[in-house]
Amino acid sequence: MMPVHSDNASKEALNQSFCFSINRPPFAANHTIASAYFPAVFCVLGLSSNLFAFVVLVKSFLRTRSRSRSSFLLFLCGLVVTDFMGLLVTGVIVVSFRVTGFSWMDLDPHCHFCNFMGMSMVFYGLCPLLLGATMAVERFVGITQPFARSTNMSKSRVCTTVTSVWVTAGCISLLPVLGLGSYHLQSPGSWCFLNISPMPLDMAFCLVFSLVGLMSLAVSFILNTVSVVTLLKVCCGQDSTQRRRDYEVEMMVQLILIMIIASVCWYPLLVFIAQTVLSASNLQVPTLLLYIRFATWNQILDPWVYILFRRSILKRVYPRMDWSRGSIISLYPSLGTSINLTRSSIGHPRSLSQQISEEPKQEDALLSTRRVSPPS
Repeated sequence: MMPVHSDNASKEALNQSFCFSINRPPFAANHTIASAYFPAVFCVLGLSSNLFAFVVLVKSFLRTRSRSRSSFLLFLCGLVVTDFMGLLVTGVIVVSFRVTGFSWMDLDPHCHFCNFMGMSMVFYGLCPLLLGATMAVERFVGITQPFARSTNMSKSRVCTTVTSVWVTAGCISLLPVLGLGSYHLQSPGSWCFLNISPMPLDMAFCLVFSLVGLMSLAVSFILNTVSVVTLLKVCCGQDSTQRRRDYEVEMMVQLILIMIIASVCWYPLLVFIAQTVLSASNLQVPTLLLYIRFATWNQILDPWVYILFRRSILKRVYPRMDWSRGSIISLYPSLGTSINLTRSSIGHPRSLSQQISEEPKQEDALLSTRRVSPPS
C-alpha cells in the first residue's frame, strides 16, 4: 500500500507543479537593490502617466460637443484603463518578487498564481492591439463615411465594443487553462508567460497569440493609411480651400502615434514567438526578455500620446494651421472632381466633402434639440 500511495503523491505533486516543470526555481539571480528599483520606477511612471492621461481624457470628454470625438475619447479611455490595470497587476507581482524573493513553489504549489499572471500578460498584451485595430476601424468609417457613422456610433455602442474587445482577449487568455497551451514560470523567476515550445498544443497557442497581435497591427496600419490618404486628398489637395475640423486632425495624429508605438513595441516579440515555435529552435531567453521589455514600454508611452498631442499643444506647435473649432472642409471648386474622387475611393454616391459638411449640421441639430425644454 505504501508504494502505491507514494506513487500517487508523486504524480499529484508533478501535476500541481506543472508550471515549474521546465524552469524550476530557484534561479541563479542576483537580487540587488537595483533589480527591484528599476521595475518599481517604470511601474510608478507608467501608472502615474496613465492616471494623468485618464484625467485629461475625461476633461476633454466632458467639454466636447462632437459625437465622433466623444466616441473616440471613450475608446481612448478604455485603452488607458487597460494599460493602467496591466501595469498594476503585472508590476505588483514583479516588484514583489524582486523585493521579497518569494518562492513560487511554496507560494503557489497548484500553479494558480502563475496561471493568473500568464493570463494577465496575454490579456493586457492583446487588449491594446485589438483596441488599436478597433479605433482604426472607427476612424476609417468616420473619415470615409462621416454621415453614416455619426448616426450609428453611439456612446453605448462604443462601450459595448470596448467590452467585446476585453471579452475576446479574455477568452484567448483562458485557452491554456482549458488545455490549449500552457503557462510556465519564466527566467529569472519573476514572471509567468505562455510556454514558447514546438510541442503541438503550445505551438498552437503561441501562433494564436502571435497571429492575433500581428493581424491587429496589420488592420491598424492598412486602415490608418487609407484614412490618412483620404483625409489628405480632401483636406490638403490643391483644389481644397479649407481644412477639416481641428479634432479630426487631433484624432488622426493620436491614432497614428498609437499605431507606431504598438508596432515598434510589439512586432519584435510577436514575430520572435512565431519564429521560435515554427523553427523548433531553442528559446533564446535574453532575446525574449529584451522583447518583453519593449512590449512593456507600450503601456508607458501610450498615455503621453494623449497628454502631449492634444489640440492645445498642436496649436502651439503649428500656429499657422487653421485650428478654429467651427472650420469644416469646403466643397471642391469643381463638384465633378469631388464626386469622381469619392466614387473612385469608396464607391459612395455622395461626395465625401458633402458628407463631412452635413455631419456638424446634424450634430448641432441634435444639440439644439436636447437644449429645448418640453412645454409645460
